[in-house]
Amino acid sequence: MGSLPTEVLSVELQQHPHHVEDTTGRVERAQWLLNSPEPPGLWQQLLHGIKSNVFPQGNDYSSKQKTPASRVFSFLRGLFPILSWGRNYKASKFKNDVMAGLTLASLSVPQSIGYANLAKLDPQYGLYTSIVPPLVYSLMGSSRELAIGPVAVVSMLLASLVQKIEDPVANPVAYRKLIFTVTFFAGIFQAAFGIFRLGFLVDFLSHAAIVGFMAGAAIVIGLQQLKGLLGINHFTTNTDVVSVLESVFNSIVHEPWYPLNIVLGCAFLIFLLLTRFIGKRNKKLFWLPAIAPLISVLLSTLIVFLTKADKHGVKIVKHIKGGLNPSSAHQLQLGGPHVGQAAKAGLISAVIALAEAIAVGRSFASIKGYHLDGNKEMIAMGCMNIAGSLTSCYVSTGSFSRTAVNFSAGCETVVSNIVMALTVILSVELLTRLLYFTPIAILASIILSALPGLVDITGAYHIWKVDKLDFLACIGAFFGVLFASAEIGLLVAVSISFAKILVNSLRPGIEVLGRLPGTDIFCNINQYPMATKTPSILIIGINSSLLCFANANSVRERVMRSVTKEENETEDQKEKGRIQHVILDMSNVINVDTSGILALEEIHKKLFSHGIELAMANPRWQVIHRLKVAKLLDIIGGERVFLTVGEAVDACLNPKVAGGSRC
Repeated sequence: MGSLPTEVLSVELQQHPHHVEDTTGRVERAQWLLNSPEPPGLWQQLLHGIKSNVFPQGNDYSSKQKTPASRVFSFLRGLFPILSWGRNYKASKFKNDVMAGLTLASLSVPQSIGYANLAKLDPQYGLYTSIVPPLVYSLMGSSRELAIGPVAVVSMLLASLVQKIEDPVANPVAYRKLIFTVTFFAGIFQAAFGIFRLGFLVDFLSHAAIVGFMAGAAIVIGLQQLKGLLGINHFTTNTDVVSVLESVFNSIVHEPWYPLNIVLGCAFLIFLLLTRFIGKRNKKLFWLPAIAPLISVLLSTLIVFLTKADKHGVKIVKHIKGGLNPSSAHQLQLGGPHVGQAAKAGLISAVIALAEAIAVGRSFASIKGYHLDGNKEMIAMGCMNIAGSLTSCYVSTGSFSRTAVNFSAGCETVVSNIVMALTVILSVELLTRLLYFTPIAILASIILSALPGLVDITGAYHIWKVDKLDFLACIGAFFGVLFASAEIGLLVAVSISFAKILVNSLRPGIEVLGRLPGTDIFCNINQYPMATKTPSILIIGINSSLLCFANANSVRERVMRSVTKEENETEDQKEKGRIQHVILDMSNVINVDTSGILALEEIHKKLFSHGIELAMANPRWQVIHRLKVAKLLDIIGGERVFLTVGEAVDACLNPKVAGGSRC
């Protein structure tokens, strides 16, 4: 199929010796394309993806020269990166990691207590979440800077999702069990995303959607802290801004509230924001905003204890249960009536947690100049949340504020997470009794001080300047979270992102190509007006990665419309050379389905009925394979398939030299 007859070669050798070498090379290159091996199937790709995630040496694990012991070690090294870099770990790095870990712990302890309150859990569960997940991630994670623990957005998201199923005030035990169950499902989903290389599902939550979601969530979280700042007893369980403001107004008007709470909270909030400002202005004082929350907790606790302010209306934390994480495996509700709702909440939490952690991890990895494997990160995140669900933790992920502190403190490896977790363990064992008089308003002020980092106004403006549809997804997520709920905001953002994908796939770009002067490069004649068309040849580029049922009819119609338009222009200009050849540049088409193949067949039939030959240039691996399986190459002719557009044009201009075919 598509081979050059021996007789033609001998004739051309005599009549056109200067063409034969180029012709022979062109035909040989076309045969490379036509005779390419069969591409791997879906299951092969899936198995290869799973193996590449757990075996660090690619295909070396299957080498017969390797012993069983070396294969096991290779598997373990892929699953636990600490086995690779741990052998070269030096004392100088340990010193830096210890300092970074201690600095990180000073921020993690007060934030963890505050975020547990945001998730409507007892304070100790926030501290538990800063112990087990960081330790597991230290063994399995590949980011050197990422600080693991509870975060504001996920804490708020969990509370908004789970309190619709169980009331945290009326039935706190059932609510806590459901939180652990949601955490378990979140870990399962995260690990599955990594094992089966389904990270693209997380990518549906685009950067623009994350910017909008985070900004909306920051405002909602900030408004919810008015409960702690004002010392309000009864507060709405809804998360939309209208309900929160209405609840605050009703509480102020109809219920007693104590101004000492807001005085204490605002005073320390000003202190926290001031230290953040100083830390940003002077990078050497990075440690100041890191230890400011702990200083605030200790000072405010001492003030309340000495002045007995709790007797005058100041709300305090009261008892924090000490000791290490108790087992919660028996509390998982895997067979209860709410298992479906727990799985749904786990999926939403898993996606948000992954999106935040991978975005933060990659940003700092790019600064340090190393690559972060998203699939391995998903496996590590999944395993740490599964382990966390069994040890009284809720969904944890990478925190931007704590990661920035970890980075500024000079961390070298994930050992800083280990040091932080060990420090939190000491705090849980020794310091929980001292925090009895910690005012709730201080925890609210700590959360409020961390929220400005979630609002990226510059990023939103950049999105607006670059892509208006992306900005629409950003605004959709923002207003969805603000005026409805977290899941509505996500749904709006993902829906807009899907709509954008559908618009681009349903109406792929169809371009008429021309040759740039003095080159063998063919480009869009609208983008490059100096590009010239080739007489009697129409070159059309299909700008779509997938030629499928969604866009096949559109591509067919637009290709034929381009042919008709070109013929009409030729007649209007009274040019002699009518269109004899149409070349489809398939270099951008990665894959094709049966609808796409039928569309190509119809294009060929219509062109053939008008006396026009169809040729294809550079069909990709999957495309050429499916064209052969569908027998479409037998219809079009293998001699009309070329490696490049330039070779297709040369063959059409010199049909005899091309082997006797018309193209």
